[in-house]
Amino acid sequence: MTKPTKEQVLGALKAVEDPDFHKDIVTLGFVKDVAIGADTVSVRLVLTTPACPVKEMFRDRVEEEIRKLWPEVRAVGVTMEAQVQRAPQAPLVENLLPQAKVIIAVASGKGGVGKSTVAANLAVALAQTGAKTGLLDADIYGPSMGIMLGVKEQPKVDEAIEKMIPIDVHGLKVMSLGFLLDPNTPVIWRGPMVMKALEQLLKDVVWPELDYMVVDLPPGTGDAQITLTQKVPLSGAVIVTTPNEVALIDARKGLVMFQKVNVPVLGIVENMSYFVCPHCGKETDVFSRGGGERTARELGVPFLGGIPLDAAVRATGDGGTPVVLSAPKSAVAGAFRSLAEKVAQQASILAGANR
Repeated sequence: MTKPTKEQVLGALKAVEDPDFHKDIVTLGFVKDVAIGADTVSVRLVLTTPACPVKEMFRDRVEEEIRKLWPEVRAVGVTMEAQVQRAPQAPLVENLLPQAKVIIAVASGKGGVGKSTVAANLAVALAQTGAKTGLLDADIYGPSMGIMLGVKEQPKVDEAIEKMIPIDVHGLKVMSLGFLLDPNTPVIWRGPMVMKALEQLLKDVVWPELDYMVVDLPPGTGDAQITLTQKVPLSGAVIVTTPNEVALIDARKGLVMFQKVNVPVLGIVENMSYFVCPHCGKETDVFSRGGGERTARELGVPFLGGIPLDAAVRATGDGGTPVVLSAPKSAVAGAFRSLAEKVAQQASILAGANR
């Protein structure tokens, strides 16, 4: 067969379907360039997120279809880029953070389930994919990102515009009330003060253009959650729980709260899902297991996976370097990377629902 035309290559690539949008990559506009040489073909794909969990499948399928079309081809090159889609904004929601394309709230119904640990590792894992990522510690009463990310300095101020500059750490742009307060002084504030502080962290910070903003919320369904839903167009919420029933009861309440204010729930993640003995490799369900997946199924939202209980998570969090950086080959780091892919996937599905 003589070398194919560009139109023939595009026709062949219509056999490659995106499993989320259920349309082919040509119709979806992912294929941006096709170059045909004497015995080579190069294709450039632009996906909706650098954290796409099926990008290697796309690469393999594109090569497969081109080789099927042109058996004599010597080499098929597939380059991939990503352009994160801006989430649609609800018409009645104020937007104090227009710099962020996708804003993800990480929430829990109760404290002690590892929500901030999940938020920190999720944000770093997204940044590792090449996405421009920010992390806002909105846990006004118990800000912990300073410890988890190893931040000891206070943010600088751009005097010309009287706004704070976020801290640059671990590939993230980060801001927390904890960067500004004495760590030994408790925050004893009523609701209006909490709301004002959160608004300042949104609008009085020189946030750059971001693909993803991860917001670590305080536990529960109080002032910070309500303020955030009113002041920024949340792309979705990730609900963190442990498998035990006490945590799941509160997780359900948090999930329903977001649904009542028309914020999509991207899914539930089950933290401390199981413990793997480092000596014998046996798995132990310390807090039971499967409750998060069961709750997700009952409430009709995605289950984003289970994060194992690992002492390294505590040690690296206390040491200021999240486990996805300090122990990248560990099982728990892999679980966090998988979580980041699934969260980005769900956000892309919602943003591109009308593609």
